[in-house]
Amino acid sequence: MRDRKNAIMMLALAKEDLALLEVLRDDDRISNRLFGFHAQQAVEKALKAWLALAGVDYPKIHDLQELLAILAGRGEAVSEGFMDLRFLTPFAVLFRYGGAEEPDPHLERATLIEAVAAVVEHVERLIGAAGSSS
Repeated sequence: MRDRKNAIMMLALAKEDLALLEVLRDDDRISNRLFGFHAQQAVEKALKAWLALAGVDYPKIHDLQELLAILAGRGEAVSEGFMDLRFLTPFAVLFRYGGAEEPDPHLERATLIEAVAAVVEHVERLIGAAGSSS
């Protein structure tokens, strides 16, 4: 059963992480480790909003590839651009708490923000369409 209320809540959280990325884009004091974490979080929350809207009880995981696979398995149209964001998964835990090499020092923040925003905007459109059809 579709859970539009949960989808709206998760999307709001994703938009907060996206807003933070926009504010921190040019701040050299913020490491790519932290920037990537918030990018990963925005995508994860947007995907979970999408899953809730699709009526899926999403798992409590951070693995973007798994979340995208669940969506694709349900017949949702997952673009290749969204699939490209799977590289963010290690930012959720591995890079966040250490124990791994520092992420790519040449992370293109503006491009990443655009890609994350595309996912958030897509889910926002889906939620809007679901609201107008109910």
